[in-house]
Amino acid sequence: MPKGVPERGSIPDDGLTTRQRRQQPVLAIHTGTGKGKSTAAFGMAMRAWNQGFDIGVFQFVKSAKWRVGEETALRALGDAHLASGIGGPVEWHKMGEGWSWIRKHGDDADHAEAAREGWAEIARRLASERHRFYLLDEFTYPLKWGWIEVSEVVEALRARPGNQHVVITGRDAPPELIAAADLVTEMTKIKHPMDAGRKGQRGIEW
Repeated sequence: MPKGVPERGSIPDDGLTTRQRRQQPVLAIHTGTGKGKSTAAFGMAMRAWNQGFDIGVFQFVKSAKWRVGEETALRALGDAHLASGIGGPVEWHKMGEGWSWIRKHGDDADHAEAAREGWAEIARRLASERHRFYLLDEFTYPLKWGWIEVSEVVEALRARPGNQHVVITGRDAPPELIAAADLVTEMTKIKHPMDAGRKGQRGIEW
């Protein structure tokens, strides 16, 4: 595991103390064809909750009717915060309708508009420092489909004030977004049981 020592060159001469270096905002991207992008991001959200951070989760593709296990767990953690003050508050928002590979209500124009409205709300929250930790789940897809301008997203993320962490998941993250990120992880599929015709399993896929 990296110990904070740069792989190349020397430590930046920016005058920051060790404490200040531990308070810098992170933009993380989980992309690639392998399984686990969202799962890893939700694990980060739980770490952020444990630190007392205000959590905002925004899902862009999954159906409003589909409730993944992470949603149940994080909502319970949010309730625990309200009841006892431990951890941090949690908000969960579903910004789109339907899976990308299943027939959806409405047409692409409707979904594109919903995605743009969702992103506009996130941009407003970033500008006002509404949350400390943002999880934009499957956000790469509306970028890939051209529903949301990548340059607009990159500009807003780079300009976000304070110490707001943002984690974005999904395949085919655009190069401009990867270039702006501090942490990029590519999940590479080596083998998957669904390739052999098996179905998703409780406790594994949801």
